[in-house]
Amino acid sequence: MRERRWRPGFAVDLDAMLAPLRRGHADPCFRRDGGIWLTANTSYGPATLRLSQSDVDVVGAAWGDGADVILDGLPALLGADDDDSGFVAHHDAVARARRTLPALRLGATGRVWDVLVPAVLEQKVTGYEARRSWRELCRRFGEPAPGPAPEGMHVPPTPDAILSIVDWNWHRAGVDLSRRRALRAAATVAGKLERAVSLGGAEGRRLLRTVPGIGVWTAAEVAQRAWGDADAVSFGDFHIPAVVGHALLGHELDDAGMHEVLAPYAPQRHRVVRYLEAMGHTRPRYGPRYPVRDYRAI
Repeated sequence: MRERRWRPGFAVDLDAMLAPLRRGHADPCFRRDGGIWLTANTSYGPATLRLSQSDVDVVGAAWGDGADVILDGLPALLGADDDDSGFVAHHDAVARARRTLPALRLGATGRVWDVLVPAVLEQKVTGYEARRSWRELCRRFGEPAPGPAPEGMHVPPTPDAILSIVDWNWHRAGVDLSRRRALRAAATVAGKLERAVSLGGAEGRRLLRTVPGIGVWTAAEVAQRAWGDADAVSFGDFHIPAVVGHALLGHELDDAGMHEVLAPYAPQRHRVVRYLEAMGHTRPRYGPRYPVRDYRAI
């Protein structure tokens, strides 16, 4: 076990900071159990991280070959590198969120692959379908979490593990052909994609989009988590334009409308979306939910 005590120079809300990394209540890579537990693949191997707060310190305990790497990245994970200088609230809802959530910052895992896999799985399917596939892939093809992690925790599948999956196991996990192709294409160049973190911003997102099957939406979802990209808006999302529209203007928006209303916030447009989501703004429901498709039965 490795341990690190870190004293941030700002308030830290662990739950709010790490919420974007959680993929449903049964995520095998994220658990709340006497602290917050996370698993990760690093350049040195798998790791488990347990985070807790003691007075003004954040305490990180880590296990596995990648323990030192994940502890080195603890400050960035909790928003130490986030810079919100120059941010101005142009709408009452944003100003209210900023006052209510002073500890909300944009964290960065510093790694692309672990957040890219669930982002691809979330392409053009319901959240339920994506989370089910994520659980299946992690449990069947990810290593058990190192150390004394809660039962059932696993590390995300590595690129080699993704490339080893045969068609019937993709089918069993409920992953259709287009998403499995995107994951396999990304796995073949996974090492090169990690350079997107050092590039950051639009350049980093452009590098991700060189992979067939990774478009604007997926690149933004990865950028938000891997390097805390404050301007990476998930254009093409089914819910976010409506959330932004109703929160800021009181009516629905499409992508073009969201682009226009968020324009004054550039280069921190995603920060606005993050504030609104953290405040609980949601898309109004006017009818039944979309049916859940089960590709395993096709």
